[in-house]
Amino acid sequence: MRHWKLVAFILGLSIMVFVASPALAQIKLNYSVFFPAPHKNAVLATEWAKEIEKRTGGKVQITVFPGGTLTPPDKNYDGVVKGISDIGFSVMAYTRGKFPLTEVSDLPMGIKSGLVATKVISDYYKKFTPKEFDEVKIMYLHGHGPGILHSKKEITKLEDLKGLKIRCTGMAAKIVAALGATPVAMPMGETYDALSRGVVDASMAPQEALQGWKWGEVVKFTIENFTTSYSTGMFVVMNKAKWNSLPPDIQKIIEQVNEEYIEKQGKVWDEIDKAGRDYTIGRGNKIISLSQDESLRWEKTVKPLLDEYKKNMKDKGLPGEEVLSFYFQTIYKYQK
Repeated sequence: MRHWKLVAFILGLSIMVFVASPALAQIKLNYSVFFPAPHKNAVLATEWAKEIEKRTGGKVQITVFPGGTLTPPDKNYDGVVKGISDIGFSVMAYTRGKFPLTEVSDLPMGIKSGLVATKVISDYYKKFTPKEFDEVKIMYLHGHGPGILHSKKEITKLEDLKGLKIRCTGMAAKIVAALGATPVAMPMGETYDALSRGVVDASMAPQEALQGWKWGEVVKFTIENFTTSYSTGMFVVMNKAKWNSLPPDIQKIIEQVNEEYIEKQGKVWDEIDKAGRDYTIGRGNKIISLSQDESLRWEKTVKPLLDEYKKNMKDKGLPGEEVLSFYFQTIYKYQK
């Protein structure tokens, strides 16, 4: 009798271990995304998480927290460093000065698509591996399509910008100031109300904001100032200790997914730029293309920002001139 009781006990224990083992083996991660849940960038972030879960056979489960609900946009990166979130997705310009060399990605260099911006910043990271990201593990970097002006007032020449209050972040603030307007620092999430209430007259962003952030409801004009257009570097990063704790086979799978999502992310930026453009036109808003002469005037006003970047990097002992040259060459390679 005692023998059978012992057998039953061992059998029961074995079953418990068998049932519990998948849970014990499961790796649960949280992912802080600053975009609101319906935005296609948040949707793509969720797809990235699900793809990792699928390829790891469910060993890794990633819970996505959109809309800055886990960490606000400007605290996203530090939240990853401190372990508040395991993974984070936000904009480098929200913490200007933290990524000095990579601020090259925000300069007005005439990038015309999100896919180009994303490929260029990815190539830059692979070539230079800047130490400013040493606190985290980079999943991938990307950049939006051309950041241009969206305004409540018609703008056809530089003089029309004088006295306008324009919402912007990071390098875009310097572009706005160089153009003769007044920059107003403000996160994306606050911009709709600010435009609606007249707190600002215009904003700088890619065209996707016209639909994704509903700006098309509160602006009347989009100005195609491509000679002064910029992109904005964005990151998807993981807590370094958390990354180092993952088994090598899991790390390999994640890195494979990351590499694939560079292309996917760039293409999504272009898709939503087109959707934003179609949306604003559909509402009866006007797209203004600057004349060639006017475009050259705008371009000249922002050229000193490129020289300032090179000087600032030289003062910091960073290879700014080499990076800027690489950026222009790589833009040309993908954009020709």
